[in-house]
This record gives sequence, C-alpha cells and structure tokens, in this order.
Amino acid sequence: MSTRQHMPFSVTWNQVVAFRLARHHLSERAPTKALISVVHDMAGAQAQLLSAAQISLWSRVRDLQIAHVEEALSERTLVKAACMRRTLFLVPAEHLAIFVRGTARRAEKEIRWARGKGIPDRIVDAAIDAALGALDQPLTRPEIAERVSRALGVRMRAVHGGGWGRRSKVAAVPVGELTYPVVDLLHLVAARGVVCYGPHHGNEPTFVRADAWIPQWQDVPREQAEGLLLRRYLRTFGPATATDFAMWTGITLTDAREIWAREQANIAPVNVEGWEAAVLREDLDELAQAELERLLVRLLPYFESFLLGHKEREHLMAMEHRPKVYRPQGWIAPVVLVNGRVAAVWEHAREGNRLRVKVAKFGSISRRVAARIREEAQDLGRFLGIPNVDVQID
Repeated sequence: MSTRQHMPFSVTWNQVVAFRLARHHLSERAPTKALISVVHDMAGAQAQLLSAAQISLWSRVRDLQIAHVEEALSERTLVKAACMRRTLFLVPAEHLAIFVRGTARRAEKEIRWARGKGIPDRIVDAAIDAALGALDQPLTRPEIAERVSRALGVRMRAVHGGGWGRRSKVAAVPVGELTYPVVDLLHLVAARGVVCYGPHHGNEPTFVRADAWIPQWQDVPREQAEGLLLRRYLRTFGPATATDFAMWTGITLTDAREIWAREQANIAPVNVEGWEAAVLREDLDELAQAELERLLVRLLPYFESFLLGHKEREHLMAMEHRPKVYRPQGWIAPVVLVNGRVAAVWEHAREGNRLRVKVAKFGSISRRVAARIREEAQDLGRFLGIPNVDVQID
C-alpha cells in the first residue's frame, strides 16, 4: 500500500461549499414528490418554529406548498420530534429511530444529572416506564403529567416554565426530590424510548410513542443508529470533524469520538486548504468534482439547518457578522445565502394581502444578486399564499 493512500485528500473551500449545497438541495430545488427524501438528505429540518421549518423546505423543494408539508405530517410520513441537541426537528417517519436513538447519549446525560442529585436509578426508571406506558396514544402535557403521576402514586404539580422566558405554569411530575415539567421528563424518556409529536388537541401539542403512531414502525438498536446517524451527518455536512458531530448532535466529544472510531473504515481524511477534516470514503469522488455552476441565492429562515452543522463558521461569514446571525438565547436569524456564504439577514411580515421583505446586507451586492433576492421573495409570497410582494434591500 502506498504512502499516498494514507495522505489526506486535498480540496478547496469552493469544492466543499458546492458539495454541501448540493447535498442540502440548495444548489437546485428537488421536485415536490421528493419532499420526504429531501428532509432525510438535509438530516432534518429544525422546527422550534414550524413556519421556519416549512420555509427551510420551500428553499429546497420546487413548487412546494404549505399543504404538502401538512399532508406529510397528517399521513405520518413526516414527524416532529426532539432529536439532535434535544431540539425539535421534522424528520422522515421511517428514519425517526436513527435520529432519536442515534442521539440518546444526550438523554443519558440527563439521567446522570438526576443521579448526581441523589435520585436513585429505580425512581428514574419508574418515571420513564410510566411515561412510555402512558404514551400508547397521543396525550397533551397535562394528560401525561396526570397519568404518569397516578402511575407513580404521586400528586402532579404545576411549575413555572415553557421555555424562552415564558412565565406561565406548566404540568410537571415529581421524580424523587426533583420536579420535571413534562417536556423535560420526555428528555429523560429519550434515553430509553422513541417519542414524537402527535396531532394538536386545540392549542395543545400531543406526544405519542413512535411504535403506536408510525405505520410499519421500525426501531433500530442504539449502536447501529449512532453509526447510521454519523454517516447521514457526513453525507449532509461533510467535510467535518468529530468536534462538529458532537456539537450537531449534542453529545459529548468523547462519545462522538467513540462513534467516529467505530465508523473509521468508512471515513476518509481530507485537507481543506489547511483544515483537517473527513468525509465518507464513498463521497470522495463527488467532493472532488463539486463546483458551483451558476449564481445561487436562497432566503433561509430562522434556525436554518445549513448554518448549524459545524462548530467553526468562518466558511459561512466573516467573524464581524456572526452576532447578527447567531443571536442570544440560541436564536438563529434568517439569512440570505449567496453562493454558500451569508450575505445578509432578512425578515418578512404580512400586511393584508402584501408580503413585505426587508433585507439588511452585510456589504455591497451586485444587481444580479439583488434581482435573484427579489425572485426568491416573489416565490416565497406564492408559498405563503400572499399575492403581492414588496422587497426592500438596505
């Protein structure tokens, strides 16, 4: 075997950008019928705000309508669940086990935290078992708290919570000396089972066990799911490092390196203008041939997945612009992507039958780019069902 086979494959940042854009279906929109495969290819659409996830899919799928996404959720081919970083994503139902089981080590950390607070394993296990037992049908958070508390022989509680600074009280379950809001309890449950969102009951979301909700449910053992998730991540976000994978999944670097080591035979080192990273061995040829063939402009929404795959982000924007995009409390601003780099932030608002789009550019942009921004905004108006679109670029 020659020494050359052990040397990292050298590529440019332009090749990397073109490769990633293609894998995210951002260089060319996919046909509408490919919606579910697009969600899989992009490794899930982040969905704290469902409207943002819908726009993320619009940026990748040609002629998409909101009804197409709603139909996929109704038909249970697409599901919403807490996956990477215990954050909400839309993922294909048939691959949900890979996304949840593959990140279960993050949930195990929550169990270790409870153990460190003096809660015996038997108490935590009983709470998890009670929750999984209750979730054989879609239940709201108060219903889950009531049923789990009853199964444990304790009185359910109401505590301040709800996330993002909300002060309303939410249903909670006593677990030993701790009190868990239902969403936090479900984070514990993710260490042992697979739970997803069901249909809304009024304004309340519901939660249900995947095997009780998804037709022809196929579970995957955790170790297998971890390997499959790493390969999915590298197909979407490669080249990348174990540090990037740890950040994206929310697991520890030690755990990420362990999973990475198990998949080492499938991974090839690459040198990106001095940055040492890796891709799947099967992707080397496509990476070597990747190139941007034309001007690419996309309007990407809040919490856009393309911006959250790597720890270092200099490839996306200059350091001085990062605070405009990566904002306090985990908010990721909507951005204008031009040939793979962030050129502006943007916002939109509906005023009657008019969509107003405001773009705040980071520097000068060409007339061609401005024209493409306006084209994208017009199609966004179509997607949102708003016939008139005004675009302001400052």
